[in-house]
Amino acid sequence: MVQRITQLLRESRQRLTIPEADEERWPGAYATAETVHEAPSTSGRDLGCPVFVMLPLDTVWVVERDGKRVAILKREKALEIALHTLRSAGVEGVMVDVWWGICERGGPRVYDFSAYKRLFHKCAAAGLRVQAVMSFHAAGGNVGDTCKIPLPKWVVDIGERNPDIFYTDKQMHRNKECLSLGCDEVPLFWGRTPVDMYRDFVDAFADTFDYLFGTVITEVTVGMGPAGELRYPSYPEGDGRWRFPGVGEYQCYDKYMLGDLRRAAHIAGRPEWGHGGPHDAGHYNSKSWETGFFVSQGGNWQTEYGHFYLSWYSGHLVAHADRILGAAAAALSKPGRPRLLRSAIELDDGHVVYEFEPAVKLGAKLAGVHWWFKSRAHAAELTAGYYNTRDRDGYAPIMRTLSKYNARLSFTCVEMRDCEHPPEGRCSPQGLLQQVLECAEAHGVPLAGENALQRYDEHAFDRIAESAFGKTARSGRLEQLTFLRMGDLMFDNWEAFCAFLRRMRGQQG
Repeated sequence: MVQRITQLLRESRQRLTIPEADEERWPGAYATAETVHEAPSTSGRDLGCPVFVMLPLDTVWVVERDGKRVAILKREKALEIALHTLRSAGVEGVMVDVWWGICERGGPRVYDFSAYKRLFHKCAAAGLRVQAVMSFHAAGGNVGDTCKIPLPKWVVDIGERNPDIFYTDKQMHRNKECLSLGCDEVPLFWGRTPVDMYRDFVDAFADTFDYLFGTVITEVTVGMGPAGELRYPSYPEGDGRWRFPGVGEYQCYDKYMLGDLRRAAHIAGRPEWGHGGPHDAGHYNSKSWETGFFVSQGGNWQTEYGHFYLSWYSGHLVAHADRILGAAAAALSKPGRPRLLRSAIELDDGHVVYEFEPAVKLGAKLAGVHWWFKSRAHAAELTAGYYNTRDRDGYAPIMRTLSKYNARLSFTCVEMRDCEHPPEGRCSPQGLLQQVLECAEAHGVPLAGENALQRYDEHAFDRIAESAFGKTARSGRLEQLTFLRMGDLMFDNWEAFCAFLRRMRGQQG
């Protein structure tokens, strides 16, 4: 990456300068916790859709120095040049994972954000905004993961003694990518619940960086599941258990999930329903029509039992989102945090009523589970926790929760077309995105897009632009786009990417 960035810098030397960024000194005027700001300038974005770029997963890394483990920025000089290069090309900002396993590695409530401080100051010096993702999952088990970052060791140690803190499938395989939502409110972690830990982490992050809120850091996205997405880990490709387009498996077999399922079945008057997931839902790599549960005609997903189970399973996912978003929103809106002026309304008597909002937008991620969308049952969505079928909108409850906390939704697969997928998977990324767009609009939820795969071909760029602007009007279907991902492949396709950026700004040529 260094060689390619250096070449790009040499080609544009006269119009690109790199000011020195000192992590100990903020390079300009900034907001104090008592300051109220106007909303940031749109930088000409009214004509287009602003583009953010995901930074590499291992931008911040931990190394051994003098017998101590310290956090650093990898390839720091190349990173600094790359940030300025992105900004000179018209990129609005960057998205970066703030890894739980790195920042709280030293023990409960022992936080180290030092490397992120260096990073954010470099972003500010480059004129880039930051979407900070509170990544409460481990890296290494998802498509495109290029490194391994575990959960904090002290959390993993608790999991060694109590493996039921992890999602569990019917074969009793424990998924150690993230904690099971079944234990959200169980104080298993040195007296804290998982929701307590997530809230404390966001609070510590805000205490450290609220002077950048609204000016540099404009969004805090809260991870709520595998890959940071609100879903169950129903299609674990990283360890080989699942392969596209398998229906996936239900993740309800840890003792906390099973205990709640038993209680729900007892309340429903059907205790026999409380022993686990559907017995006829196949395995990870089953086709929809091979199962008794998901088959389109006469499948058990349509029965009274099916409705009970799917409502319980998806309901827990929505409740999980409500708990975590509520905790994060409380941390980000504490008294003394920077706030933005939302509106000023003049009353008939001449008085003015001012409305304020937190200086950072709260964000969430949702997976684009598009396989089996053209079937009646939408099997892969059901195992992921989205009770969405041909006859039922499973995204409305999620949108209502996001609206409750004024959160922005980031949704994947905006670059995909139906015709690019094999017919046996009954895929429809276009149909799924259209449903999510309409549902988000109906509930007043701002929608951002992400590409699921790193592509630089015209077909992908055309589809992203179509998703962002609609087919006929440049009114903006997506509020912003986050592009996957900065690295060698992006700089190898730099001219194509720059042309795409001009297109997203509404510029021709």
